Amino acid sequence: MTLQTGPIKSIPGPDPNTRTPAFKLPPHSCDTHCHIFGPGDVYPYDPKRSYTPPDAPLPAFKALHAKLGVERAVIVNASVHGTDNRVALDAIAQSNGRYRAVANIDGTIDEKGIEELHEGGFRGCRFNFVRHLGGVPDMKVFDRIVAMVTPFGWHIDLHFDAIDLPQYADMLSRLPVPYTIDHMGRVQANEGLDQLPFRTLIDLMERDEKCWVKICGAERVSTAGPPFHDAVPFARKILETAPDRVIWGTDWPHPNVKVMPNDGDLVDLIPLFAPEPELQHKVLVENPARLFDFNDA
Repeated sequence: MTLQTGPIKSIPGPDPNTRTPAFKLPPHSCDTHCHIFGPGDVYPYDPKRSYTPPDAPLPAFKALHAKLGVERAVIVNASVHGTDNRVALDAIAQSNGRYRAVANIDGTIDEKGIEELHEGGFRGCRFNFVRHLGGVPDMKVFDRIVAMVTPFGWHIDLHFDAIDLPQYADMLSRLPVPYTIDHMGRVQANEGLDQLPFRTLIDLMERDEKCWVKICGAERVSTAGPPFHDAVPFARKILETAPDRVIWGTDWPHPNVKVMPNDGDLVDLIPLFAPEPELQHKVLVENPARLFDFNDA
């Protein structure tokens, strides 16, 4: 993450009036991409962060999932907390086995630190390549961390700008561990299914069994705006390509979006992505249980 040289921008919080979705999620459904922010007086925000969110603490996180019918969650520790993973560790400890997490770590971590996070319920670590969040990480550190987490069975979570995905495809295919690509690769719907970044994503899914994709961030993919239906063909193509390696998430509380979605509306996109009950169960229950080491799926 780059050091801020000017004021840190503040961003809006999520829609507080979550609509109860019409679609009923199956038991053990998992939101595999969501965040907890603060409260800042307990879990301070990183001074090198690129933005400041309103607090989105654990009680609000729980209330959201209760309204949506979500029973399991994977907390992706956001860049605003830097490499301090306590907010997710503490949430997991209170979850009775219903939460897992993805860590933010850097080159200062050692194997003992990885082991402690693993015991605390972490099953992966995230790297941002997105320009507004600091751009390309130190690739020597990246390679060292990949080697460190491999014995723990972790995956690598990757956040790209769509335009940059083609240049990293070969590097990704050489990774020794599974990896997830956030937000459908952040492709733009108005560029169509044949755009190079999306063709790159589909090609990776076809030729590399380590490649998983999150069908979240419809509000980031959409160029038409709510209810984000122009993102549906992209999610559908991803599901048709590798249904055993696709997972879903809300991305609550939706940092740095142009249009703030209602999470109930996002849940109601699921039967448009996946009308088949068997596919819904695979994406919402079976696949996340396998990747994140949940039991009783």
